[in-house]
Amino acid sequence: MCLSMVVDEWAQLLLECAQDKIAVIEDTGEYVYVNEASTDILGFEPAALIGDTVFEYIHDDDVAAIKQRFNHFVAAAADQTITVRYRHRTADSEWTWLESRLSNVDIGTQIDANATENGETGKRYVVSSRDISKQVAAERDRQQARERLETITQTTGDVLWLFSGDWEELLFVNPAYERIFGQPVAELEQDPHSFLDVIHPDDVPAVEQAMQRLSAGTPTSVEYRVNPDLEYERWVWVRAEPVVTDGTVTRIVGFTRDITDRRRRKRQLIVMDTLLRHNLRNDMCVILGTADELTRATPDTRDDDTPPLEPDTVSAHAAVIREYGEKLLESATKQRRVIDLLADAPVRSPTDIVDVVTDAIEQIRASHDVSIETDLPDAARAITITELEAAIYELLENAVEHAPSDEPAVSVTVEATGDGAVAITVEDNCPPIPELEFRVLTGEWEMTDVYHTSGLGLWLVYWVVDLSNGWVDFSRSEGDGNTITVTLPRSST
Repeated sequence: MCLSMVVDEWAQLLLECAQDKIAVIEDTGEYVYVNEASTDILGFEPAALIGDTVFEYIHDDDVAAIKQRFNHFVAAAADQTITVRYRHRTADSEWTWLESRLSNVDIGTQIDANATENGETGKRYVVSSRDISKQVAAERDRQQARERLETITQTTGDVLWLFSGDWEELLFVNPAYERIFGQPVAELEQDPHSFLDVIHPDDVPAVEQAMQRLSAGTPTSVEYRVNPDLEYERWVWVRAEPVVTDGTVTRIVGFTRDITDRRRRKRQLIVMDTLLRHNLRNDMCVILGTADELTRATPDTRDDDTPPLEPDTVSAHAAVIREYGEKLLESATKQRRVIDLLADAPVRSPTDIVDVVTDAIEQIRASHDVSIETDLPDAARAITITELEAAIYELLENAVEHAPSDEPAVSVTVEATGDGAVAITVEDNCPPIPELEFRVLTGEWEMTDVYHTSGLGLWLVYWVVDLSNGWVDFSRSEGDGNTITVTLPRSST
């Protein structure tokens, strides 16, 4: 029975005019019919394929999987359809990606003489194939772009994020979020507004206003503090853009950058500039004023009405100049230490705080005849920079040198806190540290020419602790004295 008896003349015309490659194959995979589209798609005339098996033309990397799918398909019940993708060899020995749809609908058991020599055959299957080479290339490009984006999002220090236009759905955020904000990504995915919970309460209104501007279609940038686990000491800068479709904000995309170090460096420059100008000006005024008095009283420069200075007075003036000169030299040395600390890139590492505190106490006892009470555990490991010992020494030295008597009352306690930190507490009987000093130090008040501290010692302590991702608290002891607590993140190793 010829093919024209199986399909009518119109169906035959449709087959020959179809842009997809239409084939009929035996259960062995042998071609028994191929339409003219094979010439356009593969470069093969239909007659060149008939009698060959389709597997002869499939790429070696694809043929095993296609054979397995085909055999399962042949063994399946009737009226089933599968779709497969593979590379088919072309007439010029190149490869073209095809997507083939196989149907096991029974189309009869006999076809014309082009099918087989004796006109008899087994069950046949219809295969409709289309060229998807461009689609595969586009998919490959998208996959490569996706992999590159994945690499960037996994390795960048910035938080990359995408929200719906109404902020009700988190569409994407990379792992950097958890490190900077201190909140698991899973919590943010469950509640897209929960990032507001880890923003400093004083900054939340500004962030909410920025969100409203973005939802209204206005690009926005904002700076604020995050991460309650770090006492909101981490500053971030956010830059975001609305994605507008047909006049409606459908997406909000942006990035969040940790600018803690940048703000820290800016503040360090302001502090150093203010301290240098203030301390240098004050001390030099004393030195120059005292030198002027000496000059006016010397025989060569004093007038007849000015009596000569007594030797004791000259000695006293010289002592003042020496005292303030030594203060300037000491200040210069301390400033050098601070600049070295700030200029380098300190590395945080697990450290036994008990060893550090013990070494600092031994140094103080070696240079000052003083007794220091201690309450230290066997060990307490925290993450800190190596300059911590210098900071502890500075606190102890201040407590000893500013004590109101020759017998300073100084105590040091080290303990692990319940919130995953290690606390170092230094108590003294010194005059209370002025509120101005520690308010400026902790950043509660901005440092200006009006509000400023006078010494670098506490700034050295503050910056060492700050660079260790810790914080410093100041309070008044019961009665007289001060209590200074340095809190550092505990180490798990």
